Amino acid sequence: NSVSIALATINCLTNAGVSMNRERILPNLREETIYLQQFMFQEGSTLPELRMHVTTIGQPREDARGIVRNAVLILHGTTGSGSGFLREQFADALFGPGQLLDATRHYIILPDGIGHGQSSKPSDGPRAHFPEYTYDDMVLAHYRLLTEGLGVNHLRLVMGTSMGGMQSWIWGYRYPDFMDALLPLASLPVEIGGRNRMIRKMIMDAIRDDPAWQGGNYVEQPPGLTAAIHGLIWMTSVPLLWQQDAPTRAQADAKLAQLIAQYRTQLDANDMWYAFHASRAYNPYPHLAEIKAPLLAINSADDQVNPPELGLMEEAMTHLPTGRYVLVPTSSATRGHGSHSWPHLWQEHLAALLIESERRATQ
Repeated sequence: NSVSIALATINCLTNAGVSMNRERILPNLREETIYLQQFMFQEGSTLPELRMHVTTIGQPREDARGIVRNAVLILHGTTGSGSGFLREQFADALFGPGQLLDATRHYIILPDGIGHGQSSKPSDGPRAHFPEYTYDDMVLAHYRLLTEGLGVNHLRLVMGTSMGGMQSWIWGYRYPDFMDALLPLASLPVEIGGRNRMIRKMIMDAIRDDPAWQGGNYVEQPPGLTAAIHGLIWMTSVPLLWQQDAPTRAQADAKLAQLIAQYRTQLDANDMWYAFHASRAYNPYPHLAEIKAPLLAINSADDQVNPPELGLMEEAMTHLPTGRYVLVPTSSATRGHGSHSWPHLWQEHLAALLIESERRATQ
């Protein structure tokens, strides 16, 4: 077998960071660890066994031909994990009874990508000897997770945030007949260059240029991790909201210290370097015409990673007959790059995508 499965059914929802009174919103919540055998990476190396962790909600439903019709794949951002989508701000707005992705009617799939969460990653032991994975590797692992591990042969929707949004574009052209619709959030379908690439390289250099990194064999997290976190904080900054929250020098300094402390408890230097390095080969632009499924790209005007003044999305959409682009205007409700995780800002557009894609799928 190319895949083996270890299953943990979550009987006590508090184990997954959610309270028992949310069982109605997250029915049949399960965690699985799926082992993909002989996983070959784009750069040529092979892992005899790649561990993939996934959280699922709801149950798959097949049509008369055995095709799964209700599966929704949701992909997380850089340094994140699938469990992030269980937060009330996201899950309650999308997965609850009567919501757009009601988990009593949909099969929600929340994987941890390679190098993230509880899936195989450098900090498990290999450190700097872990394969230098790419977004394409991560998408292949998702595909094998679905088809070999979960028995899912079709997706109602592929959606993702930030890195997950970028991987949604890759899904669209690598497996063009596998999904009914695509929803990339907080992303651009072009090679990562300009300021975006510069800040990513600053983050990576801050880690590996630090002598305390010791070739990845540090005992304690190196100071370079804090310097890298500075870059991450800038990428996810929300100018309007942060000015309101921290209008004085003392408040701003305190907020910065709080953010750094929070990230340092969550991040590992090797894992962080690999996660940002994974974006190096990303470039869906030459493949846009290969995407068949209806696609809705959503960005926010206050996104520091994908600033709208670049005009890159508008140009890309001219090469995508099935695509549409929505820019959420800056307001007191937006959260910069993180607006992708607040569905109340964009769920009306998701509703339109689901209606359109269902109509096309039944024609």
